Amino acid sequence: PVQARTMEKHDFSQGPLRMISPGKVYRRDTDDATHSHQFHQVEGLVIDKHITMADLKGTLAKIAQTIFGEEREIRLRPSYFPFTEPSVEVDVSCFKCGGKGCQVCKQTGWIEVLGAGMVHPNVLKMAGIDSEVYGGFAFGLGPDRFAMLKYGVDDIREFYLNDVRFLEQFSQKG
Repeated sequence: PVQARTMEKHDFSQGPLRMISPGKVYRRDTDDATHSHQFHQVEGLVIDKHITMADLKGTLAKIAQTIFGEEREIRLRPSYFPFTEPSVEVDVSCFKCGGKGCQVCKQTGWIEVLGAGMVHPNVLKMAGIDSEVYGGFAFGLGPDRFAMLKYGVDDIREFYLNDVRFLEQFSQKG
């Protein structure tokens, strides 16, 4: 909803639309060490003239490399999201097994970290934006999943259990 309202209100004579919107997401999910029924999400949106898939790919690569480091491999897989076309899933090589396969990565060597895609022309039209002139990309990432990868947490559910033993590993040393 924040992205849609922002697109409707944005004045492109003031420049391109670039936004980040954090929020909480709820979904139905079951026993899975890499998913939760409730999670935080950070959504990004860029709308301007001449935006391409290369802009999206470069942005996603920069995000992943900044957070996870150059040693992690990144993989883009075609996917489907209703508001983007084309859409991609972005995977990062597993921190636990180094890509060999384990419980965390479901024996694939990869962990899905975010979804993204080029904003569908119909979405632009519904927001009153001329899709013949403007294009853009959008992405959504879970900071919980990013923290899981960055700090080597095996089970994303640990973030919600309030176990002091788990939390103590993150204490700052001064």
